[in-house]
Amino acid sequence: MTDTANDALDPADMREQYRTTELSAADLAPEPIAQFTRWFKETAENPAIHEPNAMIVSTATPGGRPSSRTVLLKHYDRAGFVFFTNYDSRKGAELAGNPYASLLFPWHPLARQIIVTGRAERVGRDETVAYFRTRPHGSQLGAWASRQSSVIASRAELLARYEELAARYPEGTQVPVPPEWGGVRVVPDAVEFWQGHENRLHDRLRYVRENGEDGENGETWRVERLAP
Repeated sequence: MTDTANDALDPADMREQYRTTELSAADLAPEPIAQFTRWFKETAENPAIHEPNAMIVSTATPGGRPSSRTVLLKHYDRAGFVFFTNYDSRKGAELAGNPYASLLFPWHPLARQIIVTGRAERVGRDETVAYFRTRPHGSQLGAWASRQSSVIASRAELLARYEELAARYPEGTQVPVPPEWGGVRVVPDAVEFWQGHENRLHDRLRYVRENGEDGENGETWRVERLAP
């Protein structure tokens, strides 16, 4: 019998020195969405990064039990960061009971991370419908076929439901938007920009929302440096 413990790689031996440019507060844009746009464009232009809009979404129950999963960012602006999901899924249920979330963009090839924390809210139905219409036909059917996070007997059950829907709504026909499916906007109260450096002396600069008389919509942001 193979001793899997002896064959396993030791993660404690896995180390990498990050050699990057220093990130200072003077380098940052005045507000976090503009700074996110800068980094997002650089990331999207880097061929080493697959799906630069992939982010880890963390939610928690009202009792504080967390869960995480990878989701694709579909829109962002000064109002917040938007993704789409089944509201009856685990994340949807947790957000209904505890409307706060954390988003993590893990851009490892650039030794960068962005962490967004804030309140989550459902987008308007018009916005959901408009986005749903842009999805490929198969993805529209998939939103109906998958009762996300529910227990199913087999993959065959999922595929059978998909085929049933494909017969009902063939390519070229309009697929209605599932009533339990829609967008979630995370309205940030803090956005951290993390840049890796040698010897684990990373730069961590965090925007924190403040209410004030200056800035758009009466909102201002302060920047603070965190120890790595």
